[in-house]
Amino acid sequence: MDLKQIEYFVRVAELGSFTRAAKVLGIAQPALSRQVRLLEVEFRHNLLLRNGRGVTPTEAGKLLLEHGRGILHQVARTREELGRVSGSLAGSVALGLPPSIAKVLTVPVTRAFRQRLPDAAISISEGLTITMQEWLLSGRLDIALLYNPVPTPDLETRPLLDEELFLVSLKTAKSKAAQAKPVSLKELCELPLVIPSRPNAIRMAVESQLSSLGLRPHIALEIDGVSAILDLVADGAGYAVLPQYALANAADPKQFTLRSITPRLKTHLALATASSRTSTQTQKAMLALLEELTHALLAKP
Repeated sequence: MDLKQIEYFVRVAELGSFTRAAKVLGIAQPALSRQVRLLEVEFRHNLLLRNGRGVTPTEAGKLLLEHGRGILHQVARTREELGRVSGSLAGSVALGLPPSIAKVLTVPVTRAFRQRLPDAAISISEGLTITMQEWLLSGRLDIALLYNPVPTPDLETRPLLDEELFLVSLKTAKSKAAQAKPVSLKELCELPLVIPSRPNAIRMAVESQLSSLGLRPHIALEIDGVSAILDLVADGAGYAVLPQYALANAADPKQFTLRSITPRLKTHLALATASSRTSTQTQKAMLALLEELTHALLAKP
């Protein structure tokens, strides 16, 4: 077994196809298949299920995929540290962002990263908090922005900001007139909500706050995706509860009205890294950049 075999297997498993992986890796498909098969022989496990549509990892394959990603990230970090000896921050950072934030942060973060660390590489993935926590622990991510992370010795978290949630509705003469008046939690529970499914942080914040008053939300539709939620609100399907900047995901933000909620509903945003891995200098620079940009772009004026 060598690192190339691990890399080949990870790419095949992630892409679900030997053909696609061969193109990405720039090697012949028969050679790629042979290397993965040698890995299976060494581990004495079938790692991939082959079918006409591609491949999927077996249970053993899923385990190797998780560890393989961590191994590859560790190697990348080692190379960066060695490169730093010659005075160059030329490492890589794998960043995870919640879907509701990705629309706002991806371009500014990428632009600032390239300006400050021109020799380094960045990759950005979107995911829910629970999923990104798993990616941090497996080594697929180096840094993630998480909503309401549960304290755990496996993660180091740095609080960033509290986000106020607002009631989002389609702009009408009636909603425009009511915009200056906050909506109470009792009124909120009577409105048909278009809201993400559990364990989304916004959904959990709404249900937790209402539950403390003996109330339950009226869930009209469960939709996982800010853009889709806003499309449905625009179509008259109901109301949404979102942070103000989430309207950046809408094709036409001006068609919506925002009303504050009383008592205030909030979610907590934090930067997270895995406790078991020491951050490189490139990753530390990225942490500082993220802290700066999130306050500049997401904090309410």
